[in-house]
Amino acid sequence: MKTLVLGPGGREHAIVQALRADPVVSEVRCAPGNAGIAKEVPVYPIDVSSPQLVVELCQELQPDLVVVGPEALLAAGVTNALQAAGFAVFGPTHQAAKLESSKAFAKEVMHAAGVPTGDAKTAVNLEQLEAALDEFDAPYVVKDDGLAAGKGVIVTSDRDAAIAHGRDIFSGGDPVLVEEFLEGPEVSVFVIADGADGVAMTPAQDFKRVFNDDEGANTGGMGAYTPLEWLPENFTDDVMEQVARPVLKEMADRGTPFTGVLYCGLTVTNKGIQVIEFNARFGDPETQPVLARLKTPLGQLLKAAADGKLRATFPTITFHDHSAVGVVMAAEGYPEAPQAGAQITGVAEAAKLEGVSILHAGTTAGSSGEFTASGGRLLTVVATGDDLATARDSAYAAVEHISVPNGHYRTDIAAKAISGDITIPGA
Repeated sequence: MKTLVLGPGGREHAIVQALRADPVVSEVRCAPGNAGIAKEVPVYPIDVSSPQLVVELCQELQPDLVVVGPEALLAAGVTNALQAAGFAVFGPTHQAAKLESSKAFAKEVMHAAGVPTGDAKTAVNLEQLEAALDEFDAPYVVKDDGLAAGKGVIVTSDRDAAIAHGRDIFSGGDPVLVEEFLEGPEVSVFVIADGADGVAMTPAQDFKRVFNDDEGANTGGMGAYTPLEWLPENFTDDVMEQVARPVLKEMADRGTPFTGVLYCGLTVTNKGIQVIEFNARFGDPETQPVLARLKTPLGQLLKAAADGKLRATFPTITFHDHSAVGVVMAAEGYPEAPQAGAQITGVAEAAKLEGVSILHAGTTAGSSGEFTASGGRLLTVVATGDDLATARDSAYAAVEHISVPNGHYRTDIAAKAISGDITIPGA
């Protein structure tokens, strides 16, 4: 089976590596890829946000399966164009991807499907924003209704800061969503869906804030780990029955069946599972440790979903018993103003450590065989181990081998899970 992965980041690097491990996959290619991916498979530096250019590339390469990574490509209709040209695609159409590209639409679908989620109000001007804030007690949750790469939300007890964030969103032309604050630990569950049904992958937890102890600005994610041993028994079964299947049925009933990853962003509250939001693709950085544990062949799994044969072929997804931790290394100034040009050293040495994988995102190849910073999130250092503490120790041991001048990373990824400091309200 010949495959093509679309996207430039650490998520796509992880997908490429998992596809290469599938014995049925004979060929893996990536567009546009990045410096790390280019050392493993052929890459094609095209503008993958252009459906026409992607179709032309596929007509040249003739892949048996195209895996769409980033949300912007889905919203641009790349899946629609590829399906119209006769290619099998893992990734929803732009109509189905509206579950991510419009938070208000996602809330509408959840309410129609009876899915548990917090109350929310949509505002299109300052007066409506202030009225919505009046309806909810602090802390205020203010979100960009559109795509914001995981960085369009602010959670604050400062009303002025909430209003300022709303003004920024309005200035970009999007509506604002003001939501009820949901108290409890957050969990990410990827559901592989084939338009009619789905199968859940192992839950993960990511770290959105830039600094330790969840301080500082929101980012695309600074690290993640799996499994989550503190979750209630049968958690993923509950997610499927309470969240995923009702949403997939509602989308199918609307004539926009969802094929791809239904990323369920959840909070575990004293009222049970509550949905924060949906994404329409694999999350970054959760994908990196999740796929590091995957035992089910990824290429065969995604092809079955793309062909609408998921449940018949893979009624369950299996994972290795080991744990996995991913630590994101970021450039100076990330997330507000990442600085390019820093020379990244020590990557090859870190990659030699047992159980360690270095997944690239915002890097370019340097002349000396090392790498240069060209984006915000540069690398995800992923390590596996017999337990979470061992995996975490290995990940940070690898991080210490790598130098990014003036770069930064969080030092507390998975720490609370290991120390037993994660509690579910009311439990």
